[in-house]
Amino acid sequence: MNTNNYCIIMAGGFGSRFWPVSQSDNPKQFLDVLGTGRSMLQTTFDRFAQFCPRENIIIVTGEKYHQRVREQIDGLQPYQVLLEPTRRNTAPCIAYAAAIIYERNPNANIIVSPSDHAIFSARGFEQDMQQALQLTAESNHIVTIGVRPTNPNSKYGYIQFSEQPARHDIQRLHQVVTFTEKPPVEIARQFIATGEFFWNAGIFIWNVNTLRQAYQTHLPNVARNFFSLTANATKAEIEAVYSESETISVDFGIMEKADNVFVLEASFGWSDVETWDLLYNTCRHDENQNCIISGNVFGYDLRNSVVHVPGNKTLVLQGLDGYIIAGNDKTLMICRRDQEEKIVKFVSDVELDEMMKQLNKKASL
Repeated sequence: MNTNNYCIIMAGGFGSRFWPVSQSDNPKQFLDVLGTGRSMLQTTFDRFAQFCPRENIIIVTGEKYHQRVREQIDGLQPYQVLLEPTRRNTAPCIAYAAAIIYERNPNANIIVSPSDHAIFSARGFEQDMQQALQLTAESNHIVTIGVRPTNPNSKYGYIQFSEQPARHDIQRLHQVVTFTEKPPVEIARQFIATGEFFWNAGIFIWNVNTLRQAYQTHLPNVARNFFSLTANATKAEIEAVYSESETISVDFGIMEKADNVFVLEASFGWSDVETWDLLYNTCRHDENQNCIISGNVFGYDLRNSVVHVPGNKTLVLQGLDGYIIAGNDKTLMICRRDQEEKIVKFVSDVELDEMMKQLNKKASL
């Protein structure tokens, strides 16, 4: 196994779109969203550990999730779990981890990945990552992974690529032309019709020196603050850096500006599983087109629905077509799949109700 291979797993998101299964104190990446018996974070870690030394996998998460990470991944060294005192989007997150990696190995080749995406061919994924790592070891290429779109999904970002392969020996590698973040359905449909666009999988591969140069060129303030950090940095030093940092994504801050970005077409199936509807489209369906992830479910005239409740819960569902039925030990939500944008309001209303109950309880003491 190549000891220069490193991986940064970004695991700090709240996963609010998977409410009520996902909560702020136990978000999506720590849950078995797909019903595999492993959390999204554990599955991601296991996937990279097949070709990246275990000690070279760095997880970046929020301070409140420190214990959750260590409970789910055994035997991690202190430097392998980096804690963000506040969220500043992906560019500062990656810069922090890159600084620690550079301190350990200035020849590192780095994969940056979300912690909560679904990959449908472990072998194809490993082959693509190995090919990308070889490219970045030999050049200053920044490589991102593109997925051939199957529908005009407005929940994904899109990558426009040049028609001709960037190298004759790698037909799936293309120069990136533009990035577009989550376009409307009609625009996405036009993109797909041209045959020149991939979905953006949010996975980036580069060597640590190319990464540092990209930051110094396009995000000099982030580079100046974060590249001074070491594995021995104090909590106060880290907090000071984050307090001064801008909030910016690596896509906007670097990928959309750099001229050395290439996209490798994925040879594996992929989904970011960002919403309940995407989960429904990702998972296997029964004869009535239902996606039963967990729970003891008795369905009668139940169709085109997704069910994700604790395994010890028994549900009897009758006459539902196209619904999300999701819950934890405290809250159950039943919502139309085609109206899941209302979940934001549901969360707000429930949180407000909880807050008012707490205030009334204090007032009565």
